[in-house]
Amino acid sequence: MNNFDLQNPTKILFGKNQIANLSKEIPENAKILMLYGGGSIKKNGVYVQVIEALTNFDVIEFGGIPANPEYAVLMDALQVIKDENITYLLAVGGGSVIDGTKFLSAAALYEGKEPWDILVKNIRTLKGMPFGTVLTLPATGSEMNSGAVITKAETKEKFAMGGSGLFPQFSILDPEVIKSIPKRQIANGLADAFTHVLEQYMTYSVDAKLQDRFAESILQTILEVAPTILKDPSDYKAASNFMWSCTMALNGLIQKGVPSDWAIHMIGHELTALFGIDHACTLAIITESHYTYNLESKKEKLAQYAERVWNVTEGTIEEKALAGIKKTTEFFQSLGIKTTLSEYTDDYKGTAQIISKRFTDRGWKGLGEYGKVTPSDVEKIVEMSY
Repeated sequence: MNNFDLQNPTKILFGKNQIANLSKEIPENAKILMLYGGGSIKKNGVYVQVIEALTNFDVIEFGGIPANPEYAVLMDALQVIKDENITYLLAVGGGSVIDGTKFLSAAALYEGKEPWDILVKNIRTLKGMPFGTVLTLPATGSEMNSGAVITKAETKEKFAMGGSGLFPQFSILDPEVIKSIPKRQIANGLADAFTHVLEQYMTYSVDAKLQDRFAESILQTILEVAPTILKDPSDYKAASNFMWSCTMALNGLIQKGVPSDWAIHMIGHELTALFGIDHACTLAIITESHYTYNLESKKEKLAQYAERVWNVTEGTIEEKALAGIKKTTEFFQSLGIKTTLSEYTDDYKGTAQIISKRFTDRGWKGLGEYGKVTPSDVEKIVEMSY
């Protein structure tokens, strides 16, 4: 097991009626900017609960943060923060709203001229404006980590950011919100969380037995509850396990002491930026081709995954590894998610070369746990996903 540091300061309030405790988590004299997305919180009852909980606070609202948090929209929100002397941010939504709030947390205290530099120059945020979250859509795990991904529409770019100053102070997770989520978004959440675990698990062994079993248990739980939650989102038991699995998939725990990959995400971000494909769907597009292309370096862990998660007991290590890859693709398809790029767009030819060139232009010499997945390899991986 590798050396590691583990610190996660986010307080979790999990369960029914926890939104009522919101006022206890925010400083009394705070001037709050409440951020949300397309308005679904006004249809599912969350908005009313939040407003009632904040009765004694000075609250300004900013809605309309899109599914891929857009830089131009966030800059409008940043202007509100400055004009209104906001001191506290509250994200009420899914991962996109929370990611956007993290950017604003960083940008509000950023001393440079152009906040976009935080992203393109990968400037780590050690101190941001304090914020909390009310999660309405399980998927990204952003409610309990310090990372975010922001899109710039005019340049079709999507960049990640982070830093120790971007952990939410608290996050409220009420599984009852899931009953109002469309099936497509639930499917995306399942696929997103599943791939988050794979990115931190599907590398090579450093004999971190507990981390491996943590990861495998999250994968098994997602597989177990997926059919139930898709069939009946109002099933509170399934919703609870789904929501908590999404959070545990990316709160830092399972990545400690082990190597991580993240190449699938880096490539997937480009597909979203270029074509507007849902984030989770881009992961499903790339996963099989990435693991197949890198089979030699990943086959031991892939075989372990096939054995422990999918109960594949027959065959050689390579045969088990390939079976694990196939079953992963079949799982995505069982959620109703298409797994090839050509199923999403007719304009896919040349995409591999575009993405490879972007990585080269950014100076990215190698992705993956070994840092050896070159832009040329990326080109081949994307071509395999057509």
